[in-house]
This record gives sequence, C-alpha cells and structure tokens, in this order.
Amino acid sequence: MKYFLLFIIHCCGLHCLLCAQTPSVQLHTVQDGWADNSVNAVIFRKNSLVTRNNIQFIAFYDKDAFVVVGKRNLNSNDWVLQKTPFSGKASDAHNTISIMVDGSGYLHLSWNHHGNALNYIRSVAPGALQFVEKIAMTGLNETAVTYPEFYLLPNGNLIFLYRDGASGSGNLVINHYNHQLQSWQQLHSNLIDGKRQRNAYWQACTDDKGSIHLSWVWRESPDVASNHDICYARSDDGGITWKKSNGVAYILPIDNKNAEYAWQVPSGSELINQTSMFATDSMHVFIATYWKDKNAVSPQYQVVYLQNKKWQRSTLNTRSTDFTLSGTGTKRIPISRPQIIGWNNNNKIRLALIFRDAERGNAISVATTNFINSSHWQLTDLLQTDLGQWEPSFDTELWKQKKQLHLFVQKVEQADAEGITRTKPQPVQVLEWKPKK
Repeated sequence: MKYFLLFIIHCCGLHCLLCAQTPSVQLHTVQDGWADNSVNAVIFRKNSLVTRNNIQFIAFYDKDAFVVVGKRNLNSNDWVLQKTPFSGKASDAHNTISIMVDGSGYLHLSWNHHGNALNYIRSVAPGALQFVEKIAMTGLNETAVTYPEFYLLPNGNLIFLYRDGASGSGNLVINHYNHQLQSWQQLHSNLIDGKRQRNAYWQACTDDKGSIHLSWVWRESPDVASNHDICYARSDDGGITWKKSNGVAYILPIDNKNAEYAWQVPSGSELINQTSMFATDSMHVFIATYWKDKNAVSPQYQVVYLQNKKWQRSTLNTRSTDFTLSGTGTKRIPISRPQIIGWNNNNKIRLALIFRDAERGNAISVATTNFINSSHWQLTDLLQTDLGQWEPSFDTELWKQKKQLHLFVQKVEQADAEGITRTKPQPVQVLEWKPKK
C-alpha cells in the first residue's frame, strides 16, 4: 500500500510523519439510533461495546431515547437486539449508557446521569439481554451521580466509578462488585476530594497485571476553560489503596495539594477533560489529551507518558485551526477527545491515537508510532466519512484479549452548550480494525 507523504514537522524533540492512506477495515451496521446530539458517541462511555467469550454486547439510545442492548457472535454480523423499557434524557449528552460483563457472564448497565439518582440494572442471567428492575448498588452517595464507568478486574469482579456532586464541586466514588456473591461494596466515597471548590475529571484503565491507573485534570468551576494540570494515581489491590508513580502511598483522600502532578498545564490552555489512558505496567503509563501551549497557534494532541520513572510528553503538532473551550455544558468542538491504545511490537511498545478532526473532514483518524524508540507518528484515516461530532469509544476487553480494535461508530451532531440539532436517526455501526504488528 502506498503512503503519500504530506509533510514532516519537528515537535518537542519528536518528528510527526503525516501520511494519507485508507487501510482495510470492516464496518458493520447494527440499527439506527438517536443522533440529535452526541450522547451515543462521546468518549467517556465505558463501555459502548464489550466482549466476553467471543460474544460482543452493545448498547445505545434508539430514536425515541430508549436504551437498546444487543449481542452477536464475533464471527457474525447478525445482531440480536432488545429494546428495554428504560429511557433517558438523551438531549443531554452527559446522560450516556455504560456497560460491562462480569466474570460470571452477567451484563451490567448504567445510564442517564447528570447529577441525578443512580440508574443501574443487571441482566437476569449470564448472557441475557433482559434485566432485573432498577436496583441500588450500595445505597450510599447515589443521589447525585454523573459519569458512570465500569472496569473489569482479572478475577472477574468489577469496579464502578462515578462523580458524586456537580461540576466544579464533586468527588470521585469507587464501588467494588464481587461477581460470585453478586454484591456491591463502596471502597471510597471521596477518593479525590475537590473540597467543594473544584472537582476531578478523570480517565482510567487497567494494565496487564490488573493494576488500576487513574489520571485527571482539575476544574475550578463549570467553565470548561478552568481545566488545569494532569495528575496521577495507581492502585495495585483493586482500588483499595492508592499510590503515586514512585510507589509512595497516598494519604486519602487525594486533593489538589497532595496529588502527583504528571504535567502542569495552566487554566485557560484549552486543556480538555475526560480523555483516555493506556498502561502496560506501573513503569509504562500513557495519557492522551490535548491543550494549547502558550504562544501556540492552536490546541494540539499530546501524550503525557511515564518512562524511566519520569513524566514526559510527545506533541503531535499537526493542527493549525484554533478554538476555545470557554463556556459550560457539552461543547461543539472541531476535534474529538483522543483514545490511546498500545501493543507489543518486537519487544517495543507501539501506540495508536484515535481521533476525529474537522481539518481531516471529521473522518476516523489514527496516528501510530513505535514509542519511544521511533520518533515518527504515521497518520492515516480508517474511515473517510464525515461523522460530525463523533468521539471514539471501543471494546476494551476485546482489545485486551485479541488486540482487535472495535469502535462504536455513529454520525452525530452536537449543539454548543447542550441542546439538540434535529438530526434524523443515524446508523449505529461497529468498525473493526486489526493493527499491523
């Protein structure tokens, strides 16, 4: 396959090699879904897709804002879909649907949160698409929930993260689920303490050994432009205790004074919140985001990474269009927040950054590099279709199992500072891509 060289630019000690190509991908259509805003296709969905034992599950809002769940065999495009009786205020892009399958095969689902009471259900049987009635988890701190996220641990148990409180004044809650006992326990009601003056907007991941990695930006007010700094913590015992990258234990809760600052970014730098992380182990951690350096022309994608016990960064420096994040609510932004994944390539870590950029026609783009031994990022388009305000979310468990990237894809629009766009329902699709070794 030919690579068409566009240009090479030097950025922060690294070179970004930009290429245009259309690699072979597979795109499977599921069903039309809600597209009046970006609620089905925002990056902080954990997860939109999830695979267990070769069965892949999906969830999304349909045209009437009811939750639809589905499943298929990975070797088939025949989806079994189930419209549930549960609906959400889909006009608010915060009110996402998150799913995960536990070690016993039960499907867990949480949906429709923006500072309201917890909505949580569990399937009636392993692999089933029918659910019990709405239930509580622990009954603690469940009245002002936002950003629900499930994570699967190696032993089959689950971790559930969410914000308790409001933008600029919320705390991070962590619950733990024992899949054998089918019971939830609250580990922390306030892991990261904003002291009712600020709150942490986080991203998390688990590594090959089951450690949980957490990073976040601080926000001082509902204004997105007040985001600042990138902090870090890690748990090696399923979320009970937390430590810094050097192994020093945190005295909990973590706040703005005792947090480890991986990278300092001042407010007003167009630093985005809720992006993504990837880690192989405690020594190799990667945080993907974007911000605008002082005197820079525009915001650029950034990778802040831990190498040789030191935090460093790589700037892609591929963009020329400026924009601002100032304001409240879900913003209409010309670029998506980035996802980051990685895999072993001849005993080297190879990275891929997945994103959408209006400068590239709102296509699904991916930048790859042999990190850190290679100094070049190769930029390609996986799907050269205008996807509006789509952001990438993917099947994290399938990636861990088989290093196959399955992206949730839907063309969606987003009015600035919330609101709906009167966009007709659009096809929900799954894009499959297996990176070259």
